[in-house]
Amino acid sequence: MIASPVIRAAEIDSVTTRRVTLENSRADINRIFNQRIERGIDEANRKRIGIHRVGDLELYREGEYCDEQLLYRELRKAIFESNTATWGLKGYHIDLQLRGLLARKSYSLPLNDSIYRDIDYLEGISLNLKELSDLVQVDGVLIGVDKLGHFFAEGWRYFEMVAFDDKSLYDALAWGREKESGLFGYSTTGIFSYADLVANFNGMRFWNRVLLKQDDPLSGVIANLLARPYVTCAIQIIDSFKAGEVVKAWETGSEFDIGEYIDAGWDEGNNCNSYADPLIEAKVAKRVRDVDPDFECPSLKAACSRSRVKYGEYARFLLHPSCLSAE
Repeated sequence: MIASPVIRAAEIDSVTTRRVTLENSRADINRIFNQRIERGIDEANRKRIGIHRVGDLELYREGEYCDEQLLYRELRKAIFESNTATWGLKGYHIDLQLRGLLARKSYSLPLNDSIYRDIDYLEGISLNLKELSDLVQVDGVLIGVDKLGHFFAEGWRYFEMVAFDDKSLYDALAWGREKESGLFGYSTTGIFSYADLVANFNGMRFWNRVLLKQDDPLSGVIANLLARPYVTCAIQIIDSFKAGEVVKAWETGSEFDIGEYIDAGWDEGNNCNSYADPLIEAKVAKRVRDVDPDFECPSLKAACSRSRVKYGEYARFLLHPSCLSAE
């Protein structure tokens, strides 16, 4: 099944909702995805080691107990809550799931009440078909739940390119910008979201930390030495005793925490959007003035400075020019 290009992208309005008070969703997001990660680990183990009869383990050759490709596949299926790891609109499905799961702490704004209400079907077909994604607050940062879809789905593609396709991280960043200029942005919504790119990049960091076989690109030497992977291949004492030889399986190494990835670059009210043409930009700018005449993007210039420091050499691929130059 090939996803239709007209329904890939979702957008949010970070201006109209800026003064809405929302509870912190960090713990809720962590709970949802740590449960899914645990299910993925369990399923990878279940499919790798089967029990034919009580007390009799099916054994595999040393080094094959922990199948990395199987783990990645089962983690994706569990995280996306899907029967497949690849087909379909995985990021959008996470977006839809979280709109329900986080409804108590999120804010839903109808498209017709947003700054994008004047973008017509020809200018932004996906925007009009899918409406807006919901917004949540994580440690004071206002983000769309669509960003978590980008984090896990497009983040996997970045990671896959670098880890398995012999591409560089810069190749992955270029792929992300190309998609945001096409199917994920300009071509379908009329909007280029730099915050989407930030979420994609951090999602790559998440997938890299699953087994942590490569250093995190934003961490220093000491931090990388001290970092713990989310999943480890560990000896199973009881199963090894029953089998009479070493038996290994996947176990949780450390818990996922979305707060380790979130920063102001995820916020479209700070890491500003670009638009497909001046007409769309003018329509949005007018509505922004109607909602808040004093609003300027970036809204927190000091936060942009912190994002520039955080992303270092990668900042120019992830931050809007106005955020790059904000002082």
